[in-house]
Amino acid sequence: MPRHLVSTGSPFEKAAGYSRAVLDGNMAFVSGTTGYDYTTMTMPADVTSQARNCFRTIEAALREGGFAMHDIVRATYYITNPADADALFAVCGEVLGQIRPAATLLVVAGLYRPEMKVEIEVTAKLRSD
Repeated sequence: MPRHLVSTGSPFEKAAGYSRAVLDGNMAFVSGTTGYDYTTMTMPADVTSQARNCFRTIEAALREGGFAMHDIVRATYYITNPADADALFAVCGEVLGQIRPAATLLVVAGLYRPEMKVEIEVTAKLRSD
């Protein structure tokens, strides 16, 4: 599969010079994804809803290249408040509990906008089985 760039259609992607995902051969690299609902262009207030939106956006980007959530091999989570970790982990368990990628959680001072509570990036590899 040749290199393919995936976009959500957000004008920010072109302005900031990045792609939602880069698909290259049997690998998919999904950029840090925040909790925007790209249908309504709104950001929920709670980390649980934001995390679910992150995973919906990630799943759509993977699907565009023929990947699935079960192809995820690495995940990195960024949160701005350590008190949100348990709520984030609950969503991660729902979505990735059977997949169990290698993962890292980082607590950061802030994300691009103050309403952003979580950002998730993943790497996926097409399974050969």
